[in-house]
Amino acid sequence: MSKGRHVCFLTGTLNAMAGAERMTAVIANALAESGHTVSILSLWDKESCFPLHPAVRHEALFAERPSFKKAYLATVAGIRRYCRDRKIDVLVQVDTMLALFALPATVGMGVEHIAWEHCHFDEDLGRRARRFARRLAARYCKHVVVLTERDRLRWEEALRPRSHVVAIPNPLPFPFPEEPAQRTSKTVLAMGRLVHAKGFDVLIQAWKRVAAEAPDWKLVIHGEGEERRALTKLIKELGLQEMVRLPGICLDATEAYRKASIFCLSSRYEGFGLVLVEAMAFGLPIVSTDCETGPRELLEAGENAVVVPTENPEALANGLLLVIQQPDEAAELGMASRRSAAGFETATIVAIWNAVAN
Repeated sequence: MSKGRHVCFLTGTLNAMAGAERMTAVIANALAESGHTVSILSLWDKESCFPLHPAVRHEALFAERPSFKKAYLATVAGIRRYCRDRKIDVLVQVDTMLALFALPATVGMGVEHIAWEHCHFDEDLGRRARRFARRLAARYCKHVVVLTERDRLRWEEALRPRSHVVAIPNPLPFPFPEEPAQRTSKTVLAMGRLVHAKGFDVLIQAWKRVAAEAPDWKLVIHGEGEERRALTKLIKELGLQEMVRLPGICLDATEAYRKASIFCLSSRYEGFGLVLVEAMAFGLPIVSTDCETGPRELLEAGENAVVVPTENPEALANGLLLVIQQPDEAAELGMASRRSAAGFETATIVAIWNAVAN
């Protein structure tokens, strides 16, 4: 990427503890650290959950989230004004849905567009407009960035895009740990938003059997979200209050990985599954569902993880008990997972972004 170009990341908000927002900050910071001119335009809320490099300029169109049906024209006009006044050369849409705003906002301005897809192609998150937005991105953006090679092939197969579709995985948001976790505690860690997609209800159901066979082990699920009340109720119904904890958002994820001995991903689907790479970097044995698209690309069953079907508490319990009850095999899986994570350091991934945005 030429350091004379101004790259702007267009996102909904940075004031949300979620993966796309976190990666926006990580990539923007890394590009700024390299000397590029970088800004972030949020549609609402000028605050950020994540630290930003001093050279990254962060602004917002609205103080609070508006109704975009009512504020559509104002949003388009605001994006156009921002790109004109800040002389934006490359606009990275941190969600293909943003093509619905960004493309009409910059007609005739010569702005180069990159659409960044954080979910897998066959999941529209309940919004039909997302399918239309993906078609717009595939036709009118210079690049579409997806997170896995599996998803890149799916885009090519389904849309035959004019855009260049490139797979760029999410990087580790922290330096690669010098040492793996010591794995001395009897703790299984899970991490993510407390939403249906993450399958924590399935994991808690699985833990009923795990607790019966390994009563000295604990499950810690870090995160926050709309399903907290339902998950808390399920824990109580299953009598697992002493074995399962929901401590909320983890402000220092690295410390949580260091304290754990096993990591479990119970998702129904994932665009990538950054928490897997983070846990793998600390050498934690992985027990994961075989869901699209990240886990299916990141994990090799029996080589660097135990992989089980989605929506299956019994299979998930079997996988967890296998790793708990066979410590030698668990240690081997952990070492293999750490080797697999070595290719996801920020410098490696940012080099690919440089080539795409050049």
